Amino acid sequence: MEPWNVLLVSHVIAALFVLAIGPLQIFRRRRDRIHRSIGYLWVSAMYYVCFSSFWIVSEGHFSWLHGLSAFTIVTVTLGLVSAIRRNIRSHLGNMVGSYIGIGVAFVFAVTVPGRAIPELLATDPSSVAFVCGLVVLSTLVIFVSLKRGGGVGGTSRTADAVQAADARTGA
Repeated sequence: MEPWNVLLVSHVIAALFVLAIGPLQIFRRRRDRIHRSIGYLWVSAMYYVCFSSFWIVSEGHFSWLHGLSAFTIVTVTLGLVSAIRRNIRSHLGNMVGSYIGIGVAFVFAVTVPGRAIPELLATDPSSVAFVCGLVVLSTLVIFVSLKRGGGVGGTSRTADAVQAADARTGA
């Protein structure tokens, strides 16, 4: 088993973050500023998970998970380019496929004996619960803060409405 180190811990936390954000993006009806902001976070975390995986090897060898990481880098990039080009069907297909891929990798990482996560689950379940709780909490905090208007790259509708009202009243 690999020793826990900063790379492995950050890889796991980013993967959990991606898993937590995915359903918000896929099942939320509106495709607005919040979707774009969370999408940028999701894509960044996906790239980190995929690229960091190439430095996490068992007994000096790559596994099929590294092939999945390479494939996921391609599909996330295609999904991002598709969104920029407003090809929504391609964007949706690539991003949902990437999410399914990380779900498969997660199941493998958690269930296969001899890997770091099953060992941690067996020896320290309270730490696992704590980290999972923090990831879920941080995901909710990000979503709520974006919902309330603290978006990336712009002002909120509420701020725009206040500015418009101030302009009308001369305040």
